[in-house]
Amino acid sequence: MTKELEGRVAIVTGAGRNIGRGIALALAEGGAAVVVNVRSNLQEGEAVVGEIERGGGRGLAVAADVADAEAVQKVVDAAAKTFGRIDILVNNAAVRVEQPFEGMTLAQWRAVTSIILDGAFNCVQACLPYLKQSGAGVIINIGGLSFHSGAARRPHVLAAKAGLLGLTRALAYELAPDKIRVNTVTPGLMSTPRPAGAPEPTHHDRIQALVGRRGEPTDIAAAVRFLCGPGASFITGQNMQVNGGAYLG
Repeated sequence: MTKELEGRVAIVTGAGRNIGRGIALALAEGGAAVVVNVRSNLQEGEAVVGEIERGGGRGLAVAADVADAEAVQKVVDAAAKTFGRIDILVNNAAVRVEQPFEGMTLAQWRAVTSIILDGAFNCVQACLPYLKQSGAGVIINIGGLSFHSGAARRPHVLAAKAGLLGLTRALAYELAPDKIRVNTVTPGLMSTPRPAGAPEPTHHDRIQALVGRRGEPTDIAAAVRFLCGPGASFITGQNMQVNGGAYLG
């Protein structure tokens, strides 16, 4: 592929590993300078930046909790200071804690929704002035298959991912006059490793991809890269399912 994103600057949240890392590398391969956001492990972010730079690209690692609006503003300020502009925002940061609704505290609920949904709000708010200046701004929200398929023990995750779809549709309408496109990419079951000792979610047993395999970060990254590029200039307000046929909707 050509460097279709040459001259553009992207911020990818939760980009230290797995899908976020894959997206950061794909956008850099497309020619964009990439700000790699991690929550706390700056070494992970710097490792991704190292991969980007070895490939001839430009990157910047910044640690910040997206649930903290002031921290997000510092990420945006660093991006603007280093690269001079922001054209692309990918809201990928998420946690996927499993616990039954009965007995769940409001603090536990908010610990998840604050990262997934409030984090997206904070990032869009902070990036918006630069996205407007871009003249071809792009926001990509990373959805969740479990919202569509249903799942027990993760009401906070499903509710927050549903909120991202609502945010996508609302902002697609509101920001269209500013030439900003907004879409969601929803991954299917992924082959990425789970934390040590974490059990496989029970709803995974009833989800089977038609293509006969689980997704790789590169599968999701390719979709994000396409939606960020000029070939997707007529696409906004959509939810692109990248799930190997595990969910048809």
